[in-house]
Amino acid sequence: MKKTRHPRYARHRFPAEVISYAVWLYFRFPLSLRMVEEMLAARGILVSHETVRQWALKFGQSFANRIRRRRPTPGDKWHLDEVAINIAGRKHWLWRAVDQHGIVLDILLQSRRNAKAAERLLRKLLKKQGVAPRVMITDKLASYGAARREIMPGVKHRQHKGLNNRAENSHQPTRRRERIMKRFKSAGQAQRFLSVHDQVANLFRRPARANAADHRTSLAQAFRVWSEVSNTACA
Repeated sequence: MKKTRHPRYARHRFPAEVISYAVWLYFRFPLSLRMVEEMLAARGILVSHETVRQWALKFGQSFANRIRRRRPTPGDKWHLDEVAINIAGRKHWLWRAVDQHGIVLDILLQSRRNAKAAERLLRKLLKKQGVAPRVMITDKLASYGAARREIMPGVKHRQHKGLNNRAENSHQPTRRRERIMKRFKSAGQAQRFLSVHDQVANLFRRPARANAADHRTSLAQAFRVWSEVSNTACA
């Protein structure tokens, strides 16, 4: 019996498995569009890097949204940090929040590094997570304290550079992608790409202190979820 093609992939020449695989490669690993094109060509799939880019734009965010909805309840300890990114000759600030398990909660790219920018991040986090954390951990930037007092005054706040390594380390994959992509072309492109990239990374993240058997189980579960969110299980 022939499997039913999901409506999401209607009018696409390539099968859903190929499109899903290309999108997964692009967001999961530090690969350029042309690298993904060559990896597909090695498997006999002839597709241009521009087509891969269009697939990433069309399907990436919807896949990420589905992954986010399936994500377990975040931890009650939020680590917040910001890092400078140069885009088209201008300095921007990438604000990121992760929980105590290393799961990226959200990111927000802004042109400012002040209390108003920190407030925007906290408002977005509260809207997306639906609940405030028990404690918020940041570096010594005073903007975090001002934003916390305004947005969630009941949350405990710890400011110590050494306590915030988890958030700082979460920026490393972004730096690798930035080098591969020869820097982001615009703030909008960076926001769109990273909002998908971080959710895919969350899904395939190796559990802390996991042995080989646990890692294989976690990886198999991640691929099952990816198959469901990309609608390839019925393709």
